[in-house]
Amino acid sequence: MLQTRLRSFAGRIREATSLSCSFTRSLTTSATAGTATGPEQQDVAGSSFSIPATPVVERTAAILRTYKPRTPGVRHLKRPINDHLWKGRPFLPLTFPKKGHGKGGRNNQGRITVRHRGGGVKRRIRMVDFERWAPGAHLVERIEHDPGRSAHIALLTNQATGQKSYIVAAEGMRAGDIVQSYREGIPQDLLDVMGGAVDPGILAARTAHRGNCLPLHMIPIGTVVYNVGSQADKGAVFCRSAGTYAVIISKEEMSTGDNTQEGSSRFVQVRLQSGEVRRVSRHACATIGVASNPHHQDRQLGKAGRSRWLNIRPTVRGVAMNRVDHPHGGGRGKSKSNRHPTSPWGTPAKGGFKTRRTHNINRWVITPRPRNMGRRRSKGGSE
Repeated sequence: MLQTRLRSFAGRIREATSLSCSFTRSLTTSATAGTATGPEQQDVAGSSFSIPATPVVERTAAILRTYKPRTPGVRHLKRPINDHLWKGRPFLPLTFPKKGHGKGGRNNQGRITVRHRGGGVKRRIRMVDFERWAPGAHLVERIEHDPGRSAHIALLTNQATGQKSYIVAAEGMRAGDIVQSYREGIPQDLLDVMGGAVDPGILAARTAHRGNCLPLHMIPIGTVVYNVGSQADKGAVFCRSAGTYAVIISKEEMSTGDNTQEGSSRFVQVRLQSGEVRRVSRHACATIGVASNPHHQDRQLGKAGRSRWLNIRPTVRGVAMNRVDHPHGGGRGKSKSNRHPTSPWGTPAKGGFKTRRTHNINRWVITPRPRNMGRRRSKGGSE
């Protein structure tokens, strides 16, 4: 038996809103007509009287796009809204196909080195420029989706040579923007504007714009950057995934003594999102802004098949495997027998077995990221 279609609460709200808007519009029209044809209305005190305009309620823009549950696979599907992305094919000269053993997590000997990889749709690897040595103005032609990374990429065209390149797009970057790279140095026209000498204020006002690539010593302290490099003559290695960034917190002064070694006291300290403070070369590159697609972490795939499209295979428990595949596997029943929990390679997984070294072996890390919920354990025991 068919049930009567009931009007939803949202429909009643829309109807009431439309009635109130039409009533307010009629009042405004009558008030305007009275003002145009007759004398201005006066109240008791003699002041002018007018009907206030209807306040405009700004609704918060949606971040994720949801879908009607036509099938179980889209009931819980949520995706970031990125309507500005290019819907065509990529620039093919800057791509190459991903195929072979590497797609299944194998090395050149055919052995599995990365588990839970395999299958997935065909894709082409985008050759992204992380060094950005080409100077001059570059026009952003479009923003594209890259299946090989979480952040979006931007297709640039050098306005002087016409050469095209891909870079990791900054959040808020759109087609038609102009970005530049200052890794080769300050251009002569900018030096002429500053009067022949470097003025830090004018330099920051002219160069520290979203999407511009600069050496770290040219970026003001407190600036949010991404695509941060670590060495002077190499590309970016930090903050390249979606929504990541770093903050420049200090610049070490350059010593001018005769006994100064090459490269000493020529570093900039940056703070990563993990809380780690790291020392990098002052001539390393960085891009102003935040990496694009910051809501990538909020997405929900909705079904297991969508993970298979992304080249991700299932993660299986050790007790469900054979004895040859995992130390917990084999035997009768669903027990790992009397064996202590271990990793697939035999390392103890529980019971307080430590795998990290007790001292910091990285001399470029000034402040390590917080561990153990911010409470680091001392050598003698817990604090």
